[in-house]
Amino acid sequence: MEFWERNFIEKGEMWGDSPAHSAQIVSDFFLEKNINDVLIPGFGYGRNAHVFVESGIAITGIELSNTAINLARKHFGTETIIYHGSVLDMPFDTKKYGGIFCYGLIHLLGADERAKFIHDCYEQLTENGFMVFTAVSKQANIYRQGIEIGTDRFELFGGVNMFFYDLTSIRMEFEKYGLIEIRQVEENYPFYMIICQKCSK
Repeated sequence: MEFWERNFIEKGEMWGDSPAHSAQIVSDFFLEKNINDVLIPGFGYGRNAHVFVESGIAITGIELSNTAINLARKHFGTETIIYHGSVLDMPFDTKKYGGIFCYGLIHLLGADERAKFIHDCYEQLTENGFMVFTAVSKQANIYRQGIEIGTDRFELFGGVNMFFYDLTSIRMEFEKYGLIEIRQVEENYPFYMIICQKCSK
């Protein structure tokens, strides 16, 4: 059983109902860009999806945990599409989305997994669409804690593998995917918000 699956079972909706600060920022950004449909890989139980729905933006989720999906159904019913599976198995449909928002997930993946995931997200964007990722920063006080398992990657919290980003690693991984902005944002730890746009060819 995965670490976060155990926590869902033990704690229920472990992060509460309030969306992450990043979700509100991105919702406002997508509204400003007239984006009306958003893919959310790593949907969880949907706490970050509410701000998009409240803004009139259609959402589609991808989530690995059945427990989280069942919790999400309590809030979103059965009409909202939430694909059950790993983000590493994208795409789950042939649709192109105007926006993609991925909160606090990419830093849990290995290097090859991150590369595939970024590429797959980019491929599911419409022309001129935006994808936004949030990822933990090296400035977090948990950086270099736990067991080192690779460059800037550590095993923490009894089994969670985390990669810690800096500006150099962000540019290395995202620059060829239309990187337009890097923001710092404070969540439970210092995060980076990484914004990319798929430009018309």
